[in-house]
Amino acid sequence: MSSAIRWGILGAANFAKKHMARAIHRSEGAQLVALATSDPAKAVGFQSFCPELEIETDYDALLARDDIDAVYVPLPNHIHVDWTLKAMRAGKHALTEKPIAMTADQIDDLIALRDESGLLCAEAFMIVHHPQWIRAKQLLSQGAIGALMHVDTVFSYNNSDMSNIRNRPETGGGSIRDIGVYTYGAARWATGQEPRAITHTNIRYENDVDVFAEVSVQFDTFSYHALTSMRMSPAQEVRFHGETGVLTVETPFNANLFGPTRLRLADTSNNEMVEHFSGQNHYVSQVENFCAAIRAGTSAHADYPWTLENARGTQSMIDAVFLADQSARSSKD
Repeated sequence: MSSAIRWGILGAANFAKKHMARAIHRSEGAQLVALATSDPAKAVGFQSFCPELEIETDYDALLARDDIDAVYVPLPNHIHVDWTLKAMRAGKHALTEKPIAMTADQIDDLIALRDESGLLCAEAFMIVHHPQWIRAKQLLSQGAIGALMHVDTVFSYNNSDMSNIRNRPETGGGSIRDIGVYTYGAARWATGQEPRAITHTNIRYENDVDVFAEVSVQFDTFSYHALTSMRMSPAQEVRFHGETGVLTVETPFNANLFGPTRLRLADTSNNEMVEHFSGQNHYVSQVENFCAAIRAGTSAHADYPWTLENARGTQSMIDAVFLADQSARSSKD
């Protein structure tokens, strides 16, 4: 393996073009080598910032290349597991977009192959690589707001394009899988606690995908509320309510894009501390951390900030939310 981790991308997704391909290209210790797309015209946008990028018109052809060490998989949700398994069977480390699977039990196959092969495989949950979230987790663990009592999260945007994969059931669409993975996963990761019971669901569907989802959950020691929607004006915020203070994570998911990336810590006397995190690119940090873990070897993979076990925990929560909602609907019939 060369000193730089050599990357390939499976699919010319718009998100990859805007964010992750650029992050790979600019990351220290990474080299963007090839892109696989069935439509070479889609490669033009990638080659505009990476002129040396080589193009394959077949995903398997990219996986067969000897000059690729790791692949990024931004394909539609419902085929994430299949292509991640194929990548690892081809001897490639794999970083796959969220949600990495459609159900928690599918991740078991990824964990098994990861452990058998010694390859690094992870879900692209970039927020845990951002200093804003690293600091939030630190403050909570230090008791900066006293005992945690409640967590409130909101993440919404407006997407009524019914041809978009997020609005299509066959591609694993819906607000919970698209952005609930952030609201649910952020609470789990920052607090180190797990959900114990889904206490309330209010989910509205269009075209068999959830476009509005209000969920209440009981964790080990705190209550939790989440609102995700694909039919509302854009908003995003996470608030941790404790006995002695409130920690607010502003622009928690689209750092540098949605608004100022800040932490606000207010105590019961209305004293407030504000910390700013402008200019930090969590996509670049994610790629660099992934590359560093590859170089460090298998023994370091368990220390990667977001393991497959972390992803499985969030997917289990998503599964439980859908199951609770189905049960509530059945009881009303």
